[in-house]
Amino acid sequence: MHRIFQNFIDLLAAAENAADFSNALTITASALELSCFAYLALPSRREGKPRLISTYPEEWTSHYLRNRYQLIDPVITQALQTSEPFQWGSGIQSSNRLSVQQQLLDEAAQFGIRMGFTVPIQDGHGPIAALTFAASQRNQAFESFTKSQGRVLQLMAMYFHAHVRRKLASDHNIAGVLLSPREFECLEWASQGKSAWEIGCILGLSRNTVAYYLENAKEKLGVRTIAQAVARLAAANKRKRN
Repeated sequence: MHRIFQNFIDLLAAAENAADFSNALTITASALELSCFAYLALPSRREGKPRLISTYPEEWTSHYLRNRYQLIDPVITQALQTSEPFQWGSGIQSSNRLSVQQQLLDEAAQFGIRMGFTVPIQDGHGPIAALTFAASQRNQAFESFTKSQGRVLQLMAMYFHAHVRRKLASDHNIAGVLLSPREFECLEWASQGKSAWEIGCILGLSRNTVAYYLENAKEKLGVRTIAQAVARLAAANKRKRN
């Protein structure tokens, strides 16, 4: 597992576009004998388009995005309500599922997506993305692995999201102040209460390097403390959502 995880981190560090990120997770999922995955990053506005990196059948993902299924997907709905990874699918009952949600799952099943393990990903303001590993049928090996290795898969999801956000996000502007991708990324993790050491572990940087990026962010924003910089970030995110 250590070798697989290290290779995953190396692939993420070298990734430059969506295809590279898809390849990094495809190789890693295959090494872990997980059949397919879907990373869905929610848009900042309800009417926006989510970012999807996935090995699900393209016919299904195109249909999903075209119909804006992220608004009714019961898996995404549950990911919005919890920070803990969870299993879903065949044999796992849900008493409060709407008929349109069950219909969505029935449609997904036609494309071989019948059960899965989903990791919600949150920033300082709530859920913003989810990474799902899925299977075509009820599988004891899949269930046992995702349950026993849930924390590792959760850490992988955080690393994946962090690198995708840094490499593919286009807006690092806070109230008219443009931060570098690294400065913005470190400040986002700081807004979740992460220390410089913890941010370094997530991003593969030294503690001193993280502190350097945070100092740059403070200087550009004209503030003296990380708390003040985080407050500026929170205010900017609130304006984007409104």
